[in-house]
Amino acid sequence: MLIVTGGAGFIGSNLVKLLLEKGHDNVVVVDDLSDGHKFANLSDLAIADYLDKDDFLERIDSPGFIGNVKAVLHQGACSTTTEWDGRYMMRNNYDYSKRLLGRCLEHRIPYIYASSAAVYGASPEFAESPGNENPLNVYGYSKLQFDRYVRRVAAEPDSQVVGLRYFNVYGPREQHKGSMASVAYHFDRQLLADNEVRLFEGSGGYANGEQRRDFVYVDDVCAVNLWFLEHPDVSGIFNAGTGRAQTFNEVAQAVIRFHGRGSIRYIPFPEHLKGAYQSYTEANLDALRGSGCDVDFRPVERGVADYLAAVAPPAD
Repeated sequence: MLIVTGGAGFIGSNLVKLLLEKGHDNVVVVDDLSDGHKFANLSDLAIADYLDKDDFLERIDSPGFIGNVKAVLHQGACSTTTEWDGRYMMRNNYDYSKRLLGRCLEHRIPYIYASSAAVYGASPEFAESPGNENPLNVYGYSKLQFDRYVRRVAAEPDSQVVGLRYFNVYGPREQHKGSMASVAYHFDRQLLADNEVRLFEGSGGYANGEQRRDFVYVDDVCAVNLWFLEHPDVSGIFNAGTGRAQTFNEVAQAVIRFHGRGSIRYIPFPEHLKGAYQSYTEANLDALRGSGCDVDFRPVERGVADYLAAVAPPAD
């Protein structure tokens, strides 16, 4: 069986969908459905089983269970970048990940996990090097600390261990994320409601809406996961982004172009984000391409159109 933790979440449910489409018919989802709204991400997916994340931790200590696991794709985490409860964050993102890693190493089970570009913080360089890692929030720190742990205990693993540093992922099945959903999602909702898209005014030396991020479509990062699943001899920590920074203005313009209407309005930059906001990210793909991974990443112009077409209501 294939285990996808966080399988009811945004990236996790899209990954489950891809695995099922590729013929993997024994996919088990692990998640926490305390927020029951996430059920919508699973309702159209014929998964083999569902386990609560705490029950799963008990199951992995059972030889009869762990012996049937082909690989663990660990997407589960608290991904709220504005969460400052460090104990909660470290329990979910660090301690849980360590326990899963230990069991996978012990049983030589491939372990592919979600890291984050948040580990880089305000660094101007985005290559997978300790010198570039300086997170701005406790979420980024929790992800970095686990990457450091992996480097220490699984530098030369007997079985596959892969960390994927996701950049700004957008796409279908993110509606439950609320304020943490992508800007593409929020821009679309704003335009449909008010015929305008609202962007932050300039900050960090950038003009209005000109802050730049590496926006990556969710299907593309899922394809990266699948590539590593199919190449179990490759291990390491890799960036998962397009390798091209694009502006928030470009995302807004893509949304407006898709609908054929709407305008942009700039709003004051929030006080609570000052000093804890990445104004620029751009994945260095040298390590990813050096691994042999040849997944093609679509630019914002194409990705946003694909996204909105996928979630558009059916025509009357």
